[in-house]
Amino acid sequence: MARFKFQGETPPENHEEVCPLTLTQNVIAGRWKIIILWYLSQQTRRFNELQRLLPGISKGILTRQLRELEEDGMVHREVYKEVPPKVEYSLTPEGKSFIPVLDVMGEWGKKYMEKKQKELKYSTQK
Repeated sequence: MARFKFQGETPPENHEEVCPLTLTQNVIAGRWKIIILWYLSQQTRRFNELQRLLPGISKGILTRQLRELEEDGMVHREVYKEVPPKVEYSLTPEGKSFIPVLDVMGEWGKKYMEKKQKELKYSTQK
């Protein structure tokens, strides 16, 4: 998914036409970003570990999603000077401040899934 880009110069932070929800959406937009943030909220992870946790994601897409999260200040990338190179990803304080949002999203998803399962069960009993 492409990130939203402002035409011309980026408006100042206090620009009235920029909606906070749009800015939030820009940070988490992408098929994998929310789940990447969720896995990083549990512990620091290495690239290959994240790739194993996200079946179906390519190396290129994972790299792009991590870079965007890093650019947005949500993820910290630590490169260790050793051979072979070791790189770890963790949440920044800004990323950690997003954990309550992830928790609420998870609770909403759980309730929604339960509702859909009840509806499916009811419709198959008819």
